[in-house]
Amino acid sequence: MTVSLFRVVLIKTTVRYVCSLGVVTSCGYLPWPVPGVQILSEGHNILATIDRPRSRVGSARMSAVLGGTVLAAATFLTTAVGSAAADVVIDTVTVEEGAGGVAITPDGAYAYVANQNGNVANQNGNSVSVIATATNTVTATIPVGEGPSGMAITPNGAFAYVTNLVDNSVSVIDTATNTEITTVPIGGTPSEVAITPDGALAYVTNIHGHSVSVIDTATNTVITSVPVGNVPFGVAFTPNGALAYVANFQDDSVSVIDTATNTVVTTVLVGDQPIAVAFTPDGALAYVTHQGDNSVSVIDTATSTVVTTVLVGDRPNGIAITPDGALAYVANYGAESVSVIDTSTNMVATTIAVGDRPSGVAITPNGTHAYVTNWFDGTVSVIEVGIPAAITGAPVAGVVGEVYEHTFEVTGSPVPTVAVTAGDLPEGLVLSEQGVLSGTPTAAGTYQFTVTASNGVGEDAVLDVTLEVGQVAGITGAPAAGVVGEVYEHVFEVTGSPAPTVSVTAGDLPDGLVLSEQGVLSGTPAAAGTFEFTVTATNGVGDDAVLDATLDVTAATEPGSSDSWGSSTGS
Repeated sequence: MTVSLFRVVLIKTTVRYVCSLGVVTSCGYLPWPVPGVQILSEGHNILATIDRPRSRVGSARMSAVLGGTVLAAATFLTTAVGSAAADVVIDTVTVEEGAGGVAITPDGAYAYVANQNGNVANQNGNSVSVIATATNTVTATIPVGEGPSGMAITPNGAFAYVTNLVDNSVSVIDTATNTEITTVPIGGTPSEVAITPDGALAYVTNIHGHSVSVIDTATNTVITSVPVGNVPFGVAFTPNGALAYVANFQDDSVSVIDTATNTVVTTVLVGDQPIAVAFTPDGALAYVTHQGDNSVSVIDTATSTVVTTVLVGDRPNGIAITPDGALAYVANYGAESVSVIDTSTNMVATTIAVGDRPSGVAITPNGTHAYVTNWFDGTVSVIEVGIPAAITGAPVAGVVGEVYEHTFEVTGSPVPTVAVTAGDLPEGLVLSEQGVLSGTPTAAGTYQFTVTASNGVGEDAVLDVTLEVGQVAGITGAPAAGVVGEVYEHVFEVTGSPAPTVSVTAGDLPDGLVLSEQGVLSGTPAAAGTFEFTVTATNGVGDDAVLDATLDVTAATEPGSSDSWGSSTGS
């Protein structure tokens, strides 16, 4: 498929409303959703109007209220988008068209999805779908205000807050009854909402007002407004609630708000067109998506500096981080995919194909599933969270009686568990769940076994292993004396695995004798004398075995004469 992108150069604007998180900005890509923006040619000028999404086939577009006219010159770009190789989407839930913001209740039982083009009767198509995560079915559809976009749920799970872009309000939903119990008027086109960890305040970004409205959740009234950068979108709190980070789309910056004083204490410059923010559970890092340069900035919150930038898919939008902090899930609006960032390396570990125009993403509290809203086709992709297990590494040979350790390279998230699933380990060795093979082998041999790494994500990783356990070469045995002219044989006692090779490495054998590789000294001595020589057994395991030998060869004697004898010393 192809995705058409366009760059809008602002000539004149009195834009009042936007669709979802879409907004026309000077010399910038429009944020999602592009399907909500209609480009009409008028001579040499181009008229941009914003409307709700409709079916691609036989659907008439309806313009939203603009409160003015946008005249723009546009350059169209076409980019091919391919399918991602990974496939860990386990379910797709149909909600309503224009699915954007998504949040999950603290108990993980329900996912709430804001739909800008739902089909609730008499509500002009604006709704919130409630998905039961146990069955991935929609159990309720709640009418809300015009243009629902951002979504957040209080820490106690009692209320859901939904920003309504078009009618400048926030709907408050009682999650026990799934009804809208009140609306909070907000000026300036509210886009996203986040709730403090203690549940006392809700922060709402205002695209048109360039500010953040602070709502007291006890009274559901706006108690103050905090000026931030131009066109603020995403907002998120540090885990301790001390700071709020706000992505300023037009300023390429993040405003950092001190929640105790509701003032901006610093501004962090990031990439092109920042749109969403998420924190690691320890609060040490903030991840910020940028639509303009297809990347994610990683901010060190201690120093308020960008420490690295991660390239992801086309026009990244929503972002969420797993409860263990290991992975960051990024919805790539222009690529119909989700990039999964390994936060330990800040590299994309895998890419997952999802629906049409993925926008928001939320992860269940237990970290097992991610829910990704697909704006254009009105669905939610349910992803099995994590990186499938992988295990590699060929263990080196071991030696009987010597301490051994080999660590298999195990990757995946959650951290996989490793076990022997076929064959037998060498006696004396054990394999830990972390993939460490250790111990002291007690018997030589060739051992074949299978190790499996499993983490419940995708297929288990299976590795067939062959481990050679050798035994250091040894050689003993003092050769008996020989007699000139008489057949002689002495077999050295040779041990080790693999079987050692024996040879003379110093001195000379008596004339007429030879030493085989198996350690057999044989032949018929031809001359008398005392012969000193060194035999060495080697098998490549540990040090060679060396034996210094002395062999006495006597002349043939008459009956009754004294016998000859041999001696040897070993080292």
